[in-house]
Amino acid sequence: MFKTVRAAVVLLVSAVVIPSAVAEGRPNVVLMMADDLGYNDLSCYGSTRIRTPHLDSLARDGIRLTSFYSGSTVCTPSRMALMTGAYPTRLGWPGGVVGYRIPGNRGLAPQALTMGEVFQNAGYATGICGKWHLGDSPSLLPMNQGFESAFYIKRSNNQTKKLWRGDKLVANPFDNRRLTEQFTREAISFIRQHRSKPFFLYIPFTAPHFPAQAHPEWKGRSSNDAYGDVVEELDSRVGEILQTLKEKEIAHRTIVVFLSDNGPEPGQRKWASAKPLRGLKWSSLEGGTRVPCIVRWPGVIPENRGSDKLIAAIDLLPTLANACGIELKPNSNAAPKMDGLNVWDTLIQKKNSQHARTNLLYWDGWAKLEAIRFGEWKLYLGQVKGVAGSAEGPVLFHLGNDPGETKNLAARHAEKVKDMTRLSAQLTADIKMNAIPLGDSQASP
Repeated sequence: MFKTVRAAVVLLVSAVVIPSAVAEGRPNVVLMMADDLGYNDLSCYGSTRIRTPHLDSLARDGIRLTSFYSGSTVCTPSRMALMTGAYPTRLGWPGGVVGYRIPGNRGLAPQALTMGEVFQNAGYATGICGKWHLGDSPSLLPMNQGFESAFYIKRSNNQTKKLWRGDKLVANPFDNRRLTEQFTREAISFIRQHRSKPFFLYIPFTAPHFPAQAHPEWKGRSSNDAYGDVVEELDSRVGEILQTLKEKEIAHRTIVVFLSDNGPEPGQRKWASAKPLRGLKWSSLEGGTRVPCIVRWPGVIPENRGSDKLIAAIDLLPTLANACGIELKPNSNAAPKMDGLNVWDTLIQKKNSQHARTNLLYWDGWAKLEAIRFGEWKLYLGQVKGVAGSAEGPVLFHLGNDPGETKNLAARHAEKVKDMTRLSAQLTADIKMNAIPLGDSQASP
């Protein structure tokens, strides 16, 4: 029987800088996230149709995670999880995204402590350049969630045509073909402006979210239509950001993270790929939520390493805070509990250390709990579209041997099914008892 394994239950209310970290000099953080990029859409993750030399180079200089899970299978809850280190259901997520089931006056609750606030409270300059998608109303916007500098669109690039800097409208309509370029230019400007002090820069790109429209200078460059053009431009823009860090001589003290928010959009399945995984965005199958993730810190994270350890986007907040010497302080008035775990020892490949994460829960895009992973095992708890046999009972896969989720081993491992079902019930009961409502305010005009 499994021991009861709880999600981390730290209640967040403030961030305190550990004195030794101040003395040693705190690293910057550049957190980049693609939108709907599939597990197999980078050449360093096996793509033969899309060339990504800059991200390949980033992977050679750091660690490439091959069992990394985004915060959710769709945009809004994925960002909720990344920003707070909590499962989206702890934050009142009802399913869907802002603008599709969730109205614009609702989103990430202001009382939920965000990654931006954690770094801001620790004295970091904070900025966002990209897609927010956590609520449209003023109290729900990035400027009120820990970001001093904000250059952003409020929703996905198919839901809005407005580009903002703070509370000022910059463009209406924006040119979708040039958003990646514009977010990159703004990011580079932020880096140059803040290079002399610690900064946290969050860059949630809109690429390659539909509609994938190639930049005029990139149109036709790839062998994978406009989708490939957009991803290859994204790779090049990441290269520009990395080059800026090098030119400003701060690459050695900057942690760079690149990930995707979820798996490929179903309408882009002709060009996007999550192979060898099955499933797409909205789905709890592996392809919907297992995504690329690369982490680099020269001289600290060993070069050219890979890890198949179970890690999730909810782990990035406690892990990055630890790496930057920021202590997350408990307080009974804070909400919600944190599900993320500190996996820093795994990233730096510390010998004889025990990996922190052993389990993960999966919801589909409509907030239906569908599965749990424990170690290499994944159990579907009820009927799930695309999972043969799930209508008749639980379905169990061994992901290490069967990443495509094709061989149901539930009948052979009845005790494991029972234990994982029990663990799922324990974890979800804790979430239900320690959740907060979705943020709600008056929509902006």
